[in-house]
Amino acid sequence: MKQQILIIGAGFAGMWSALSAIRLLDQHKRLDVDVTLLAPQAELRVRPRFYEADVSTAVAPLGPLFDAVGVRFVPGSATRIDAAGKRVIYRGAGGAQAELSFDRLILASGSQVARPPLAGIDRFAFDVDSLESAQRLEAHLQGLRHKPASQARNTVVVVGGGFTGIETATEMPARLRAILGDEADLHVIVVDMGKQVGSVMGEQIASVIAEASDTLGVTWKLGSPVSMVDAQGVQLDNGERIEANTVIWTVGVKASSLTQHIDGERDAFGRLHVDRNLKVLGQHAVYATGDTAYAAVDDLGNHALMTCQHAIALGRSAGNNAAADLLGVEPIPYRQPKYVTCLDLGAWGAVFTEGWERKVVLTGKEGKELKTQINTQWIYPPQAERAVALAAADPLIPVVA
Repeated sequence: MKQQILIIGAGFAGMWSALSAIRLLDQHKRLDVDVTLLAPQAELRVRPRFYEADVSTAVAPLGPLFDAVGVRFVPGSATRIDAAGKRVIYRGAGGAQAELSFDRLILASGSQVARPPLAGIDRFAFDVDSLESAQRLEAHLQGLRHKPASQARNTVVVVGGGFTGIETATEMPARLRAILGDEADLHVIVVDMGKQVGSVMGEQIASVIAEASDTLGVTWKLGSPVSMVDAQGVQLDNGERIEANTVIWTVGVKASSLTQHIDGERDAFGRLHVDRNLKVLGQHAVYATGDTAYAAVDDLGNHALMTCQHAIALGRSAGNNAAADLLGVEPIPYRQPKYVTCLDLGAWGAVFTEGWERKVVLTGKEGKELKTQINTQWIYPPQAERAVALAAADPLIPVVA
């Protein structure tokens, strides 16, 4: 009977885990191990692009790629993980319950935006966390053209001044102008707990974010959290009211709830602590990768962030090491010491930085050209050709963006 490597999730980490596992099995000419991937759809949803107006190109089909390399795809959503019994219970595409057994499990089920128990947030706040939520936001924005002009109609509040919040806010003026016209009196406001614009991104990059915000007309309300959301705007904790028909929540992120099914230590985001080979501490047969893994990237105390930059390399390592475990060969410890940031700043351009201190290297048009290349080429799946795809899954390939 064949041994089974089961991967949950078809995001960056899940896709690259599957390719990397197949790559090592192929090298050892092992036909007695199957690689199965469980996910709702056989597609990579390019989440880093969901702040854009047109997300139709932010979905890449994976069926041809999986067929080319020999990954078995099972459509469905995992509902329970039985680590001791080495099985996963899932709901299939038709709604029926079924189960899959495994010899090694790779949890690559990603993360979600963290919505606190705040009055009105679930009913009235949009987000760009998933393809569906990005599509709902775009439909809502398009609908604004049918509303009478008012300050509330013309105002978008973005709650959170982190990476997603900044990219969403700086893209918003152009999106609104395309819908409401150049003459509309538009207001895009970032509500953030920081003491200065872009402070969460670090000192070196903050001044660039502030310059771009000023140029684009994006304003910041600093130092007070949102206490309530309703159909007409937000109330701040300091008593201030902002009238807005559009509120976008970008604060906080949490690992997939499936991490709760695995016995193990977790970090503040719910990610499972893993060893250097990405095996969950205390588990014999379970690996975590991507946004479900709290993984050291170097020996200096830095850990992977919940970004595609880290998910790609984490996936290549997890797939390789799960396969190595079954093959009885040496794993390749996960390391990703190089860290960069490429932050889109809408029509102003973008900013590219290097290092954990985020040293600014490129800004404006040059930064935008690199960001466009990353978003539309570098992070997409490889060609659906076996040799090309497996070569791209080498865990020793450096990821630089």
